[in-house]
Amino acid sequence: MAITAQQFAIMEKRLASPRRLPEPIPNSPVAAVSISTQIVLGIDPSLRGTGYGIIRQERRQLVSLGFGTITCPAGWERSRCLAKISEKLREVIRTHQPTICVVEGLFYAQNLQTALIMGEARGASLAVAAEAGLPIFEIAPRKVKQAIVGYGAAQKLAVAKMVQRMLRLSEAPAADAADALAVALAHLQSGGPCSLGTAKRI
Repeated sequence: MAITAQQFAIMEKRLASPRRLPEPIPNSPVAAVSISTQIVLGIDPSLRGTGYGIIRQERRQLVSLGFGTITCPAGWERSRCLAKISEKLREVIRTHQPTICVVEGLFYAQNLQTALIMGEARGASLAVAAEAGLPIFEIAPRKVKQAIVGYGAAQKLAVAKMVQRMLRLSEAPAADAADALAVALAHLQSGGPCSLGTAKRI
């Protein structure tokens, strides 16, 4: 999957510009947890491949604590997939102790069955985060791409490459994990369209 010349130019421009990381927002749930540190769990829900990524912001530094994809074989029943998604996310939360969860918002699906299945995976993810007592926010997919790449219709490869550069990873993450990391990064953008002030709490 190729990156267009326009997307490449936007990426280069964004990387050349200094990035300001946000100060904690007064009276926000996160500010109450820590003045200088946030640990953000990003989730990209999907029945067969739920991506997750954990990013720690400590003062002006962003560090990836872990990421991956919760995969389920095509032959598994949906209920078994949902159980695995829940189990793995509980493990991730226990391990990394995030202070906030940000989930990629719903996208338009022409197929009703696809939308219902995606909703089930999303519901399992939200339930686990809520069970852990995390504040949960969602960001629309186009806003995530706009915040990370600077282009709301960016391709997945462009998102993965930018995530790799921003977090100084040795290689680009797999698509679902990259999307989850992008969701977390979008939350941490300062003054952009996906700042906490405009993200939707759910």
